[in-house]
Amino acid sequence: MILTDTHTHLYSEEFQNDRSEMIQRAIDAGVTRFFVPSIDSSCTQKMYDLEKLFPENIFLMMGLHPCYVKPDSYLDELAHVEHHLASKKFHAVGEIGIDLFWDKTTLQLQQDAFKSQIRLAKQYKLGINIHCRDAFDEVFEVLESEKATDLFGIFHCFTGDFQQAERAINLGMKLGIGGVTTFKNGKIDQFLHDIDLKHIVLETDAPYLAPVPFRGKRNESSYTRLVAEKLAQIYKIPIEEIARITTENSKIIFGI
Repeated sequence: MILTDTHTHLYSEEFQNDRSEMIQRAIDAGVTRFFVPSIDSSCTQKMYDLEKLFPENIFLMMGLHPCYVKPDSYLDELAHVEHHLASKKFHAVGEIGIDLFWDKTTLQLQQDAFKSQIRLAKQYKLGINIHCRDAFDEVFEVLESEKATDLFGIFHCFTGDFQQAERAINLGMKLGIGGVTTFKNGKIDQFLHDIDLKHIVLETDAPYLAPVPFRGKRNESSYTRLVAEKLAQIYKIPIEEIARITTENSKIIFGI
């Protein structure tokens, strides 16, 4: 059984004391494919170092996270993204998008950065990995404006309703499903069975959003298996089928 964690921050300082052991725990649990999103330029070298340690398992994305879109630095950060996309093979542009939970004043800059990076993804024939927090309308507005046959990707940590799920799928996105689906108040488990499994990929967002029974604690990629077990319950099929289908879905997006 091969499980794929399509979104994990393996370079996070939360793992500084046991990073290699944590990754090995995941591999031992059947999670053998890790897709690592970029946040800003400060994590680039850390990502490269990780890739060297586990070249058969770790695959990188490049992008500027919306929370790091700042008036005095975002253009330099976007130039950094473009430079590295031109210099090395990445498997998606991400994580990118809009976050209005922390700062609404940068909305226009976030929209500009989101559009710019979508266009880079199209240029390099890559999918995108979308971060959306308190910003479904704003994210969909940008996606609609950039809608095209070469726009595709993953709606990371999807927590919307059924209508928003359908809208994301119609815009070429898979839904990234993680620990939230195990929460009592997560809500997405109430309609997920109505979404064809071909539109679903697994993720952890480690070290954040750990699934039950580890909610509130540090998340790690081995817990991808717990998400898969929850989906096996929801879809009433064996976990091996969840693993197979969601891994195949991830290959469609990441090209590997």
